[in-house]
Amino acid sequence: MQIQFTKMHGLGNDFILLDCRTTWIPALQKALRRLSDRRFGIGFDQALILRGSDKADFAMDIYNNDGARVEMCGNGIRCLAKYIWSRGLSKKRRLDIETLAGVIRPEKAGELIRVDMGEPILEGTLIPTVMEGHIIDKRLAISDKVFHITCVSMGNPHCVIFVDDAAAFPVEKYGPLIEINKFFPRKTNVEFIEVLSRSRIRMRVWERGAGQTLACGTGASASAVAAILKGHTNKIVTVELPGGNLKIEWAKDNHVYMTGQAEEVFTGVVEI
Repeated sequence: MQIQFTKMHGLGNDFILLDCRTTWIPALQKALRRLSDRRFGIGFDQALILRGSDKADFAMDIYNNDGARVEMCGNGIRCLAKYIWSRGLSKKRRLDIETLAGVIRPEKAGELIRVDMGEPILEGTLIPTVMEGHIIDKRLAISDKVFHITCVSMGNPHCVIFVDDAAAFPVEKYGPLIEINKFFPRKTNVEFIEVLSRSRIRMRVWERGAGQTLACGTGASASAVAAILKGHTNKIVTVELPGGNLKIEWAKDNHVYMTGQAEEVFTGVVEI
């Protein structure tokens, strides 16, 4: 079976997008695991599946490169929105996209895309973690270090850790250990944050099921919320990522708004 795909990225967090509104792909997760290989396949951090929806304009399924389905992807939904607009699938400036994290709403913002990411979830059992209440600066022992973690869900779980030097921090050592720690029943994404000013933070990320990536939209949103909760920043924050910058606002309506780029790289056909 041959399928068409579109390769896209949001600040270097890269995807393949499959338009499955009228196509059914057998053994999808197995096929995605093979296609994710950067030497023997196409290569991507996540796969975005565009579907029809009974409750929104479209639906988006998201799979990590290990084949596991996840709730939400901030960079991914910007790419999905750009795909929809660039192909004339909708003339609306603001889209309703159904995800496992609920209906998410991207809208045009000049050359950029602004996404209403919804309200952050701070209750520990809903993130989820094994602990009740807000989790701010909780001590967590991992290997030879003790971290102070702040946990937030933006439709998917995040563990935010503040460090002195994000660029030098060994993300690849501690990220995977924290991801699978028993404190997180569904595993977790892990962000390592350096505060640069009241309006700017630097972030590196270890994504659940995908490993270290160049950017993470939900992670940037969760990190900004954590920085605001801890009093480090104002409520509008620029998040510096290895792949570029995102603007995050925690607004008066308690919603988090993310603004950034989305780029199409190439299209192709592959046999599965």
